[in-house]
Amino acid sequence: MATPVSPPGDDDPCERTAAVDPAASARFTRPGGMFSSLRVRNYRYFFAGQIVSNTGSWMQRIAQDWLVLSLTGSPLAVGITTAMQFLPTLLLGLFGGVLADRMPKRRLLIATQGAMGVLAAGLAAMTVTGVVTEYYVYAFALLLGLVTVVDTPTRQAFVSEMVGPEHLSNAVSLNAANFQTARLVGPAVAGLLIAAVGSGWAFALNALSFAAVIGGLLAMRTSELRPVDRIPREKGQLREGLRYVKERPDLMWPLVLAGFIGTFGFNFPTLLSGFARGVYHVGPGQYGLLNTAMALGSLAGALYAARRGAPRLRWLTGAALGFGLLEVLASAAPGYWTFAVLLTLIGIFGLTFNTSVNSYVQLSTDPEMRGRVMGLLVLVFTGGTPVGAPLVGWVTDVYGARVGLLACGAVSALAAATVGLVLARCADLRLRVDLHRGNGGRVVAFVPRQPARKSELAAAC
Repeated sequence: MATPVSPPGDDDPCERTAAVDPAASARFTRPGGMFSSLRVRNYRYFFAGQIVSNTGSWMQRIAQDWLVLSLTGSPLAVGITTAMQFLPTLLLGLFGGVLADRMPKRRLLIATQGAMGVLAAGLAAMTVTGVVTEYYVYAFALLLGLVTVVDTPTRQAFVSEMVGPEHLSNAVSLNAANFQTARLVGPAVAGLLIAAVGSGWAFALNALSFAAVIGGLLAMRTSELRPVDRIPREKGQLREGLRYVKERPDLMWPLVLAGFIGTFGFNFPTLLSGFARGVYHVGPGQYGLLNTAMALGSLAGALYAARRGAPRLRWLTGAALGFGLLEVLASAAPGYWTFAVLLTLIGIFGLTFNTSVNSYVQLSTDPEMRGRVMGLLVLVFTGGTPVGAPLVGWVTDVYGARVGLLACGAVSALAAATVGLVLARCADLRLRVDLHRGNGGRVVAFVPRQPARKSELAAAC
């Protein structure tokens, strides 16, 4: 792991990066097994509770999107629902990171998970009794977003307190695998429930699922946690977090890329509902299968990431570029099953980027700043959804789902290529193409322009 250092007298902001500890770098780069973090007892409880809760959350997500689509018949309304859920992150995301740094994370998570369960139960009651309208769904999505502002950065930063830095990258990848395993089960179960008894019962089962994660948190041995010193309440802590990232180009540019991918690339609730109804003319069961196809790829990407150890910047940009190009290709898919196969590949590349940027940012950040930096990551990755989701929904309504997906993929690929070139320039790297290399050497690679002056950012690439 790298300890962030700003060398005195260094006037080049591109050189103000993490100083690399060779021993630590070797420790975090060399994988310790696909499931090494599950050796930690507290993390096992957390992991078990999360897989139940995540399954319920995916059931609610699919049921919520289908409920709004059934009430309105408009992909734009689905985009508005998504925007309402992520609007609080856009407005208040940094405050959630500050709270994560100030308060005991385990207690904070018990409170946020309980609040989510209450909201799911309320939406279930309104749906089962038949009084729900799209405006009530918008309101519940907004309330859920307010809770998520605090829950997400706290939950992500809490992983390091459970497993320590030696298992952090593996635990982040296993969290993603957990989430994607639930994504395989949740949409399929939700599709069956919606067809059989309606969306309300999917919301009810989600409400019950939060008991599992709260039980796992209560069962932890607090003596085995590795809490960091909580920061006192002071003025200027938001500005301090922003200044910290600004002075670290190895953090700033991955966050910029995450902002573009999150705002434009990950608008699948809006896009998939448009493809299901407007392009392939299928029902809720087949709509759920599209989400399952993407989840299969995402699960494969997560398990692969769990074996690789700590990521590098080239993985981030490469995965983001592949993700965008595959979206462009999928926009022209002639049939339902071809589209489903391409969604599987999109899931692999999208999840690789997601886990890589998450673990890279955590491993590269000082512990006392981790909550705020993770809050900023959540802000840029999901906070752009209130802008991107309605925009993509409008394009899908007016020009069709194919044009919407094409635009999202093109923006994602262009952002990845641009950030990759900026990082290479910042690290004083150049692209080398050598068609005559053998013995396992790379044909295409970034190498230092001046080998004797290889920078810390170049090492991170």
